[in-house]
Amino acid sequence: MPPDDDVTAPSSLRQRRQAAATQEIVAAAERRIDERGPAALSLRAVARSLGMTVQALYHYFPNRNALVTALISKTYTDLAGAVQTGVDTATGDSHAARFMAAAESYRRWAITHPERFQLIYGTPLRDYAAPAEGPTTRALRQMSVIFQRELFGGFTEAQLAAADTAALSAGFRAHLATMPAAGSEAFPSATSLLMSAWGHMHGLVVLEVFGHTAFLGEHQAEIFRMSMRNLLEDVHRRITL
Repeated sequence: MPPDDDVTAPSSLRQRRQAAATQEIVAAAERRIDERGPAALSLRAVARSLGMTVQALYHYFPNRNALVTALISKTYTDLAGAVQTGVDTATGDSHAARFMAAAESYRRWAITHPERFQLIYGTPLRDYAAPAEGPTTRALRQMSVIFQRELFGGFTEAQLAAADTAALSAGFRAHLATMPAAGSEAFPSATSLLMSAWGHMHGLVVLEVFGHTAFLGEHQAEIFRMSMRNLLEDVHRRITL
């Protein structure tokens, strides 16, 4: 029987071992971050925890930055996955209900995984710069797409284009013109609303993760929920004026 050209050949044993070892290294690095924080990450410590030499680890990650990039990409992907699960299991079928579920899932993941959240949103790691348009950027966009969809779902392009926002500078509009036009990104006013909403939501989560709202105790969730409802109402009011 002739081979089927449409069937993808299975990966080789060497490729499967490489993938398994890479996943094990990333998992060990995550444990290191969970235990000691992002600043304590080092190839030597990760290798030691796996019973490897640093030289052997270099076979999978040529330097610390390559491992950090893999960790950041996975963290964004895990966070986006938690947010999407929240959307998929939301009570209610409206975009508003799904936005609220997305926001609360974002907060819940962050306070459950504070060290990994700090990896992507805390103090930048010394001597590390994410590759431009690399895997970390693509992973971040996964989450941005979810919030954009639920925040603006149900509105027409004409409504998004006419959203009531402060006049945007010519420089900002020119910058937006260089970005890929997809969804609300095609409309400067909607992009302005999206970034403001993101900053509001993310800012509250950062304050909580870093302990700045601890004085609210168990009421932090209530404050966050109220703030997100107010935010959603304000954004939608500006679009439907």
